[in-house]
Amino acid sequence: MASTIFRSLQVQPFLLYPATFLRRRNGVFHLTTKATQSQADTQQRQPQSKVSTSTQSKKLDKIPKDYEAIIGIETHVQLSTLTKAFCGCPYNYGSPPNSSICPICMGLPGALPVLNSKVIEFAVKLGLALNCNLAFNSKFDRKQYFYPDLPKGYQISQFDVPIATAGFLDVDIPVEFGGGHKRFGITRVHMEEDAGKLLHAENGNYSQVDLNRAGVPLLEIVSEPDMRNGIEAAEYAAELQRLVRYLGVSNGNMQEGSLRCDVNVSIRPIGQSKFGTKRTITMRKKEGLADYRYFPEPDLPAVILSQEYVDAIKNSLPELPEIKRRRYEQMGLSMQDVLFLANDKNIADFFDATLAKGADPKLVANWIMSDIAAFMKNEKLTISEIKLTPEELSELIASIKGGTISGKIGKEILFELLAKGGTVKELIEKKDLVQILDPVEIEKMVDKVIAENPKQLEQYRGGKTKLQGFFAGQVMKLSKGKANPGLLNKILLEKLNSKS
Repeated sequence: MASTIFRSLQVQPFLLYPATFLRRRNGVFHLTTKATQSQADTQQRQPQSKVSTSTQSKKLDKIPKDYEAIIGIETHVQLSTLTKAFCGCPYNYGSPPNSSICPICMGLPGALPVLNSKVIEFAVKLGLALNCNLAFNSKFDRKQYFYPDLPKGYQISQFDVPIATAGFLDVDIPVEFGGGHKRFGITRVHMEEDAGKLLHAENGNYSQVDLNRAGVPLLEIVSEPDMRNGIEAAEYAAELQRLVRYLGVSNGNMQEGSLRCDVNVSIRPIGQSKFGTKRTITMRKKEGLADYRYFPEPDLPAVILSQEYVDAIKNSLPELPEIKRRRYEQMGLSMQDVLFLANDKNIADFFDATLAKGADPKLVANWIMSDIAAFMKNEKLTISEIKLTPEELSELIASIKGGTISGKIGKEILFELLAKGGTVKELIEKKDLVQILDPVEIEKMVDKVIAENPKQLEQYRGGKTKLQGFFAGQVMKLSKGKANPGLLNKILLEKLNSKS
């Protein structure tokens, strides 16, 4: 989903238009463009010519070529804690409105917050995974602003001493988008609470407030403005989503609001290293830094980390996506294979568990990316929901490689294992699927097929050598797919090319 949104980002030369206005009609803002009176008069006096249109078109086309996009992203990640940040209320997406609230969520007078320690743990985890410097002594602050879904009139956040700063995130760009390795800077990571949610009536006459989400813990990740196009922005967001899922700090589901991105896009002349003065067209009134009137949260103590606490979390971190991709590369897998396998932690775990049983990495990758992926897509299942186990996939690959069954029979067994489970050995014995390796038995079947198809034999010997596939198919059909393909083709060629 992240890729779909950000890859569509393009720099448009909207600043060339003389005047832009926002008009409100029926509660909806409409963007309109108007020329000034002098421009309108000039246009009436001077007839439009093909030359001027062409010149204007060239000028418009030149804008994206002379300028580059400067993109930074602020991401809010909703944490998968059992309870909210400062109270004992649970949060479950889709719960009935206002069914999971308490005096603290509602901002009632006298209700005091109590910090959920898991929020600190998850913040340290993400800070370490993003290669940040941790603040061993940080604090919470009050961010003042008024909005109907913010019952306290302020948000508990972090201002001047965030828990993590100055990190980076490494990203591999997919081959279809040019490939390559990119590193994007991380300015800061800080903890804060979420606000509630406004439910607007269809007729626009009123809004209702749902405070279920109020107080849900968030981590805000602010990137450096290091991205230069929509592809890079999309891959940054996708990698961040992948990272929080690997860490287990969030489900990262954008459709549920668990991962929300605010994209800041500017342009500058290509080759210029400094940032220029920002020109802003105001579309809505938003508080500035001075309006927020930050000050330290008086109802919460400072957040003090010990080195032992940080080291314990660091030692508990799983293998992260970037490290996993480099390990897969060293196995000789292509970048396409690497990105597919490491994209989903559950698929990566399945892959690694299969390798642990001694299977060949490339063969395992091929099975997962082709037949297993197709089955999951058709049945709308995840790899955790299929019946096939890593042990049986390894056994299946070994049975094919060792010549016990053919590749065709292997696929038949695979689909049964995916849908119903069981073991490879049981299915081979039960259905009598052991590959025929006896040359004498295969030769008898080849002789029978050739004898039954004299016309095709004559055509083959007359130069239509592609008919070899026809004969091989008939023998396979006769053997119910159990004839060893290599042995079959060897014997078949000898018989077809024999003059006797």
